[in-house]
Amino acid sequence: MWEKLGQIWKSRDLRNKILYVLAMLVVFRIAAHVPIPGIGLQSLKQFFSQNQVLGLLNIFTGGGLENFSVVMLGVGPYITASIIFQLLAMIVPKLEEMSKESGGQQKINSYTRWLTVPLAGLQGYGFITILQRQSGNLLGTLTLFQWTTAIITIMAGTILLMWLGELISEKKIGNGISLIIFAGIVSGLPAALQRTLVVFNPSQALNILVFLAIAVVTIIAVVIMTEGQRNIPVNYARRIRGNRMYGGASTHLPLRVNMAGVIPIIFAISIILFPPMISQFFVGASSAWLAGAARFVINLFQNQIFYGVIYFILVFAFTYFYTYIVFHPNQIAENLQKQGGFIPGIRPGRHTESYLQSTVNKILLAGALFLGIIAILPIAMQPLTGMKTLVIGGTSLLIVVSVVIETVKQVDAQLTMRDYDGL
Repeated sequence: MWEKLGQIWKSRDLRNKILYVLAMLVVFRIAAHVPIPGIGLQSLKQFFSQNQVLGLLNIFTGGGLENFSVVMLGVGPYITASIIFQLLAMIVPKLEEMSKESGGQQKINSYTRWLTVPLAGLQGYGFITILQRQSGNLLGTLTLFQWTTAIITIMAGTILLMWLGELISEKKIGNGISLIIFAGIVSGLPAALQRTLVVFNPSQALNILVFLAIAVVTIIAVVIMTEGQRNIPVNYARRIRGNRMYGGASTHLPLRVNMAGVIPIIFAISIILFPPMISQFFVGASSAWLAGAARFVINLFQNQIFYGVIYFILVFAFTYFYTYIVFHPNQIAENLQKQGGFIPGIRPGRHTESYLQSTVNKILLAGALFLGIIAILPIAMQPLTGMKTLVIGGTSLLIVVSVVIETVKQVDAQLTMRDYDGL
């Protein structure tokens, strides 16, 4: 490891790229502590610590929500826009053709940026309304000028983070959007440790040891599942053209255990957040049954057991759903057949397609169960450790580990490229 760090430091352009990325992340952290003008922040931190779903979103924004900062939404609207166009590209033929054309992906990226702007405005309006309708009116009464200023500031903050993410991605030191989420998650660790030390007493020593042991095991499991894959052997038939022979090679087709990444968890969070968010608008309704139904929905989603079960089911289901969207065994089977490749013991064409689909279904079961367990890990571990100041965010660990692995691979690739340049 120290040898790698030495190579990075000696490579001037790579060192400058890493320092540039760190500077952009510092800009993000500064912006996360710049509050929107005219908004009181006294009771927000306590509210987010008590709300399971909004607390998770607050972690992803690096505390931007509880600080009610100019980047309170983080890169959430951009991720939502990306997911929308990714799904539309599977449904709308014109977008599907555009994604395959030269330069078509750039157009889709441009459309994604444009869609991010209204989504940021809508999400900002929704969050402000939710906070206003909480007991105690967390934000107080806002004037029209304050509303307008807040919404415009929130939209500008989201665009700023989107721009910073693209600047980071251009340096090819990890994915910019992922690194911003990573920085937001990691930035919350010192505050969590501080809260733990403040209330620490010797009787909690065993709980902390249990917590650390579970955290280490969780990190190891996340690394194994993130890197885990099933290698399908593929042989290529020999072809003779003139006096030369081509093909005859043996390789493998990698099928990842966790093809969907953290997308199913993001989908599940969006679905779980929707019913209580809508119910907030009807708590003060004049109709008694409507107000009662709204309070029932809010209380239901605050129940830890119900929340955990629904969260697990949604993550499990969305893992299959998203994998079926991004994985196309018919296209893989067709490409293998065109290139003269085949899986030993499996006929090309339809039989290969069925074999690939069957194999994916088997390994996907493990991946879906893993993501579901990771999602509900904080809920399951709190009763075991008895600690509320430190929670094991399985989703956070999954994102952190995935980003670190991706960034390390990109840095290694750049180091390898410089070795070839030297040769």
